Amino acid sequence: MSHQLLERVQALVERVGHYQSEQFRQLPPGGGDEKQSREFVSRVDLHSEEMLKEGLQRLLPEAGFYGEESGRSGNQANCWVVDPLDGTTNFLSGLDQFSISVALTDDQGTRLGVVYRPQNRECFRALRGEGLYHNGEQQKRANPRLNLSQALIGTGFPYRSPDVASAFFPCAESVLFKSRGIRRMGSAALDLSYVANGFLQGFWETDLQPYDVAAALLFLQESGCPVSNERGLPYNMHQDRLLICGWPMVHEHLQELVREHYQPLLADPI
Repeated sequence: MSHQLLERVQALVERVGHYQSEQFRQLPPGGGDEKQSREFVSRVDLHSEEMLKEGLQRLLPEAGFYGEESGRSGNQANCWVVDPLDGTTNFLSGLDQFSISVALTDDQGTRLGVVYRPQNRECFRALRGEGLYHNGEQQKRANPRLNLSQALIGTGFPYRSPDVASAFFPCAESVLFKSRGIRRMGSAALDLSYVANGFLQGFWETDLQPYDVAAALLFLQESGCPVSNERGLPYNMHQDRLLICGWPMVHEHLQELVREHYQPLLADPI
């Protein structure tokens, strides 16, 4: 049943991705509505979530739903967690780094995940305990011996988190000169998927939401990539403000740098 469900979820996500591709670069730069400071929503986000919610509820009527645009409804203990368009600002500006993220969660975490990049039809997907697949090919687990100096690191600017901006920029400077470089691409669901697949080898960001990360957290687990908060404890997507992940040795060194800069500001966890 799980394999069949995964196939059907991927087919649904691909249909939504086709709709987004048809709408891409049809709006002038600067379009969309600002939900809050520097967070945008468009009719494409809203219609995409409607398509996903309707389709997922047909596939598993007993599951609840948690979407970025429509919020929570139904059974949250067995729940679809959905970002219909992760990277809306990129989408609205005509940049093709955006994705769809769909996860099915239960009391043990994420049991099924799909992240899809419509513009190149790139698909990451996993079932709990069965490995990570990228475009149909099972991926190898992360190299435990790769170190930070060999790693390319992803991040996100703290536009949701002005209170930690004073930690972010010195931390980024430290990471920049201890790694191969830093990339900021604008879709956390893709960034985490890239770490799990080895296209990036580490990542950190503050104030990500469950719908940003739920699917990719399963990918990281299946790839053997640790995920923690700044204190080195296992990351909780419903409680922690800061996510750090990476290949094992990269994560260890990155977590030390992030803790040094952020922990004084995040001493009282949410």
